[in-house]
Amino acid sequence: MRLTLKPKKDMMIAYNDGCIVLLRQQLGSLGSLNQLGFEDVIAEPELTHSFDKVWICSHALFELSKYLIYKLVTLVLAIPLALVAGIIFAVLSCLHIWIVVPFVKTCLMVLPSVQTVWKSLTDVFIVPVFQSIGRCFAMVNIRLDQE
Repeated sequence: MRLTLKPKKDMMIAYNDGCIVLLRQQLGSLGSLNQLGFEDVIAEPELTHSFDKVWICSHALFELSKYLIYKLVTLVLAIPLALVAGIIFAVLSCLHIWIVVPFVKTCLMVLPSVQTVWKSLTDVFIVPVFQSIGRCFAMVNIRLDQE
């Protein structure tokens, strides 16, 4: 049985005495949370490694299984989680559009004093918060470099 591996952008394949070794290239754009290495899990010190063949094959198997299981879990969970997130967003949008906004507008039309209190509360509490957030992010510059 012959196994053909096609590495993605962040992986390279090296052959070492019949064992397949998957090597990760360091990518600056990836977070450090998913950068779990073989040495982080198998805490075998440098001086007391197992036989070289065992070490190389176990390292290759670790990297391959980590890669494949991540892809499998992503395949199984990504679509249902995206569907659930879409349903939640749709329900919240519908509730906001058809229940919250009409209720607030009705209250503001029926009770002018509530409108005055509501405007005062938003001017005192909500407007300054969003103005502060806007000023904090006003000087943010985003530069995209293509390498």
